[in-house]
Amino acid sequence: MRRRPAPGRRTLGLCALAVALAGPAAAQEGARRAGEPGAGGPQVNVRYVAPERFTDAENRFGSGQSLRATLAEMTRILQDLGRRRLLPSETLDLSILDIDLAGFEQPGAILPTGLRVVRDATPPRIRLAYTLRRGRRVLAQGEDIVTDINFLLTSNPRFSSGPLYYERAVLRDWFARSFPEGRG
Repeated sequence: MRRRPAPGRRTLGLCALAVALAGPAAAQEGARRAGEPGAGGPQVNVRYVAPERFTDAENRFGSGQSLRATLAEMTRILQDLGRRRLLPSETLDLSILDIDLAGFEQPGAILPTGLRVVRDATPPRIRLAYTLRRGRRVLAQGEDIVTDINFLLTSNPRFSSGPLYYERAVLRDWFARSFPEGRG
């Protein structure tokens, strides 16, 4: 039989008790490490410049991922990587200028998700402009073409979940090179 608290008294759950004992700074750090947006966590703003003109961001043969689905997944990937890599006080503004997904579409394939043939000669390529800020101060800015001709050697889709795993791998490497840990 469960005991009920006396009227007017509240009970704390284990998570709330841990946060109360550790303090709010530990809760923010825990949220940052988990990749979740926290109250004072890093911000990643993603903007797509003329996505209808991107080289290869959607299935043009009527099956597979739509442009909207590709951009939504790309936004999720960029925000997730940014939250894991940036410091809590930083803001990263990304303008995606072009997307060329890994591989090429195989017309005539009768699959509901389409068929994308990936070869070493068809790496993912993402052209972007970025500005990293801490408060009002600009820490870094530039324009990059994110690609890796050895992408098939450095990423293994069998150990990845979700779509755009080759693109996620090259973006993860770009974040690691552009925003190394221990800077600050």
